[in-house]
Amino acid sequence: MGLQILGDDALTSTADGFAVHMSLPWIRSLPLSSVSAMRLHLDGEECAVELPDGDGWWFVQDRLVLRVRRPLPPGAHTVAVSFRLLIPYLPGGPDAPLVLDFGDERRLEAARETVSSWTAAASAFNWTPEVIRAERAATDIAIGIVTSGVATVVELEPGQLWRSFPSTPTEEAVALRERIRAAGGRVGIVGASLDEWLSPTRRRDDDERFAFLLPQLQTAHDLGAEGVRLPIGQAGAALLGRLQPVLHELDLTLYEEVQGQQSPDSPPVARAVDDIAALADARVRLLVDTSMLMPALPVTYLDALAPSIPGGLLDRLTTAWLEPATLDAVVAHLRSGAVPPAAHALYMDLLVRFGRSPANALRGILPLVGAFHLKFWDLDDTDRRVSQPLRDLGALLREAAPGFTGTLCSEWGGHEWLDADPTDLTRAHLALARASL
Repeated sequence: MGLQILGDDALTSTADGFAVHMSLPWIRSLPLSSVSAMRLHLDGEECAVELPDGDGWWFVQDRLVLRVRRPLPPGAHTVAVSFRLLIPYLPGGPDAPLVLDFGDERRLEAARETVSSWTAAASAFNWTPEVIRAERAATDIAIGIVTSGVATVVELEPGQLWRSFPSTPTEEAVALRERIRAAGGRVGIVGASLDEWLSPTRRRDDDERFAFLLPQLQTAHDLGAEGVRLPIGQAGAALLGRLQPVLHELDLTLYEEVQGQQSPDSPPVARAVDDIAALADARVRLLVDTSMLMPALPVTYLDALAPSIPGGLLDRLTTAWLEPATLDAVVAHLRSGAVPPAAHALYMDLLVRFGRSPANALRGILPLVGAFHLKFWDLDDTDRRVSQPLRDLGALLREAAPGFTGTLCSEWGGHEWLDADPTDLTRAHLALARASL
């Protein structure tokens, strides 16, 4: 039969060597005991392989994983496998079953093996343009993330789901939870909001801030969510302490999110991190958005911004984003008044949403991190500007936080300038993220 054995992603690098993932070249599942004479060659050299136990079955949709405990050099490798399959229901002679020889050889580049305890998720925020078009109910759009097969764990934004926000009737939240469960999914983290101002001149006091958050925590609980998310430092130490017993009562974790130009060593972030550490409570954690880790600006963003800025500044943004002088030039151009009013919001992304930290800058806060947003703006991976931060993050987690078990959620931030289908875009981004991590 001509069924493929080694796919494009068959070779993975592991912590102690490498693994080869083989598809079953047969039309139905077979007992593992049917497999014999297994041989694996890497670049022409035979490798000693560890096979799964002989009990059980090789399901037709599963990969049989051959593990090798030896270093795998970087780059592409020639992988060759050969083995025999006993077909227990077909005769191969008068008194013996049919036995067939199979083999495959591919030139493959290894991806990092995904750690099973990491949970991939998709944020309903990615579908914001569709929510605004209002051609479907926002709750139906959220359920569609699961039914379309994009992800089984979804992050929700109640401010996009219900007119009653910030207070959602329990029956409506429970109904959405059950519809998502019926589709085979669950709710991960819920995006909460803390509206500080009641009017242009009156700010909420501490009691009013607490009261504004409480119904959102209840909604997250009703949705079956694992936690809620707020910007880092917004709650403050006093409100965090006040929220602690509520979080325990509702079985929720509060995540404070650090993103964009924020960095762990900046004073506001450092103070907030100290507040979280002082609580010594697993119900209050950090969430890191990978918009902090941008080696270059998104190609589609630069295309959208180009008509509004001088060519010299555009060249600097294109080729020297990480240089401190580039940010100085961005600030100077804004202060000059030369940015057209229509481009102000787009231009401000340079000062707020796009970060320049290396992944290693996260090392000191990793013990407090419970989740990540894998922020992307487009999928143009020129110079690995999309995939490299993910590769760096995966390597850091394996080395410095091997016990991490949180979510890694795809979040698209390029709505403002990129017209694209969020379902296709998110599905493709999660595939890229899995390969990169």
